[in-house]
Amino acid sequence: MSPAVETGTPATTVTAVDLGAGSGRVVAAAFDGERLRTRTVHRFQHAPRTVDGVLRWDVAALWAGVREGLAALTAAHGVPASVGVDGWGVDHALLRADGTLAAEPACYRDPRRSAALERAVAEVGRERLYAATGTQVAPISTLFALLADARGAAAERERLREAAQLVMLPDLFHHLLRGAPPVPVVTERTAASTSALLDVTTGAWARELLDELDLPAHLLPGVVPAGTDTGPVGGDLAGLLPGTRVVLPAAHDTASAVAATPGVEDGALFLSCGTWSLLGTERREPLVGPAARDAELTHEAGYGDDGGTVLLLRNLTGDWLLQECRRAWAREGLRLGAADLAALAAAEPPLRSLVDPGDPAFLAPGDLPARLRAACARHGEPVPATPGALARCVVDSLALAHRDAVAALERVTGHRAPSITATGGGSQHELLVRATADATGLPVRLGPVEATATGNAGAQLVALGDLAGPADVRRLVDADPRCRRVVEPAARSAERWGEAAGRWRRLARRTAGATTGTPAAGGAREVPA
Repeated sequence: MSPAVETGTPATTVTAVDLGAGSGRVVAAAFDGERLRTRTVHRFQHAPRTVDGVLRWDVAALWAGVREGLAALTAAHGVPASVGVDGWGVDHALLRADGTLAAEPACYRDPRRSAALERAVAEVGRERLYAATGTQVAPISTLFALLADARGAAAERERLREAAQLVMLPDLFHHLLRGAPPVPVVTERTAASTSALLDVTTGAWARELLDELDLPAHLLPGVVPAGTDTGPVGGDLAGLLPGTRVVLPAAHDTASAVAATPGVEDGALFLSCGTWSLLGTERREPLVGPAARDAELTHEAGYGDDGGTVLLLRNLTGDWLLQECRRAWAREGLRLGAADLAALAAAEPPLRSLVDPGDPAFLAPGDLPARLRAACARHGEPVPATPGALARCVVDSLALAHRDAVAALERVTGHRAPSITATGGGSQHELLVRATADATGLPVRLGPVEATATGNAGAQLVALGDLAGPADVRRLVDADPRCRRVVEPAARSAERWGEAAGRWRRLARRTAGATTGTPAAGGAREVPA
């Protein structure tokens, strides 16, 4: 590694704010010239709520969690040099000209988006939608939320009319950190790339597509790369964080995670697994075309030199299914931790019951155990009778979705990946990691659990001059002995998983065929991390 800071110099501390779809955290990251040490100083839970018939994120609760975390961080570590926010993709906020919210951001699970997708497909066609942006045609995209507002109830149309600018969710919090100045506000490139509004080939907004759908293209802000310094913290936080800069990381959490995923530069696939699983490859150029479209691969922007990279990936349902099952059981009085459920699943025989994790029936919150059992019954699979059997069904099905994504990537790119590097909380799920290795036939290297915060902090350190460039972020991670463990595929498992894959594909096709406008491969109709 060739960091700009020499060994022995005082550590530079930056703050990585990581917003997930169910929780947020504020992380202190200190770099001393040799090692980057991260410490989570504050975690908080949050959830969307229905407001006037629309499922929306509670911005006040999210902002309160961020502020509380920043106060805890400064108390423990002093004033950081910079702060940056990453978060889940696709969701956006509408700002008035004075910088205030026209409405709280609608959640990607809001059911209005499915109808909007069908309307867009009817008006311009699925092929046109994909060709314009290189983004998978899925109801969770920003494009369909915007269309739902434009063709929706009078109140939604009015909010759209009074808006001056659209910003992606992480950019909303950068805006608040600056003291909520009047617009214009910029949006970071990796976050914008999840919207289905950005042409991944040109890096410009797909304004012609918006015109065809009669959507307000004037709302789109300027697009800037990760590492952009937008100025000092302002407003009532200026006293808490005097001199702290607001530096945009790779604001889409997947892009930040991939930035801290070792081995990707040598051809390894990345698997960022948490609530969602995102499995893909990093490229210099996009592969927009019928092959990628039919394989249900999406393009997103990545973090790198010379304008960044392209992430060719498939969005898959991840740990959401197990998280929501645990919440449902808790409501019934059965409280199971993640480790408890994993142990129960490991005691069950493998590959007995399978589902398509991307079944639209699993998208909304609610009684997931009942829906999973109903899906098994519908497709002639043995119905799991216990939490352990149901969890095993989910784990095996996720591993087969990973296998299908690997095969799709290999077909489209013509490249056989040597391995997978798994990061995020899902990389701690031993059974899922082993099942993924067995299902794909590829060794799975365990990267950092805190990859997203590490990538976020790394981009800030590059912008501040403490690291020489994006490659140094991965070198820091690669040098960490904790990120060297590799899980090899089990001997003589290929035939068993190959037979299960054929069974899984048949039920995934039936799931897709039962849903209007839904792609054909299992799991790809879901959401970013």
